[in-house]
Amino acid sequence: MLELARYEGRHRVRGAAAATAALGGFALLYIFVYPTFAESLGADIDQLLEAYPEALSKAFGVQSLASMEGYLASELYTFGWLLIVGIYFAYAGASLIAADVERERMDMLLSLPVSRARVVLEAFASLAVPLVALSTVVPVVVVVATEIVGYPVPAVDVAAIHLLSVPYLTACAGIGLVTSVVFDRAGIAQRVAAGVLVGLFFAESLVTDTDFEAVGVVSPTRYLDPNAVLRESEYAIGDAAVLAVATLALVAVAVAIFRRKDVE
Repeated sequence: MLELARYEGRHRVRGAAAATAALGGFALLYIFVYPTFAESLGADIDQLLEAYPEALSKAFGVQSLASMEGYLASELYTFGWLLIVGIYFAYAGASLIAADVERERMDMLLSLPVSRARVVLEAFASLAVPLVALSTVVPVVVVVATEIVGYPVPAVDVAAIHLLSVPYLTACAGIGLVTSVVFDRAGIAQRVAAGVLVGLFFAESLVTDTDFEAVGVVSPTRYLDPNAVLRESEYAIGDAAVLAVATLALVAVAVAIFRRKDVE
């Protein structure tokens, strides 16, 4: 059972370890820089926000730098987690099917007694390896490091942002999965998936508080707010449910497309 998922998952262990180490190091860098940053600016730290272009502040959720929570929400979680890790999962999802089609291995796989739906679903399930690795190691790094530097962040809030980001990241991977069944070349699928996610990320910030705000409902970033979680301890369970439904819809679309696709 789940032989395909286990096979694909084993091949993702090394990449997951590298991504986790990189994100952990990224988090440590930001956290250990903050005390110097905060002490050098003192009470004027939030005046730095006035120098930020408004569009940039909105895009990266820069609301306050006067606390470790606000600093991490904008510098680590909005930029590093929502954008960079989101692109990582979109990129990974985009290679799930297209890579095997491009290398002419998919026709061999489909000659076995497996359905196309199973191939798509188990390939998608293999992304649980990097998802679990990142979602368990990075929050521990954040909690321990903030305690060491003397600016502790509540562990409950850090755990919450990572739990709530699970449906966000699976939605990003779902975007990649759809491009993976649409395009036969992994490189093209990956570029399209990354481009779509980046476009949605910045488009959502541009339409916020405008007459076109409703357009932003299609962006996954609308449904996860690191500032609300880390600074206000507000957990939007309903928004996480929306992302979970979106993930299921994207996977269903990918399955439907792949069932009708000619694989050469």
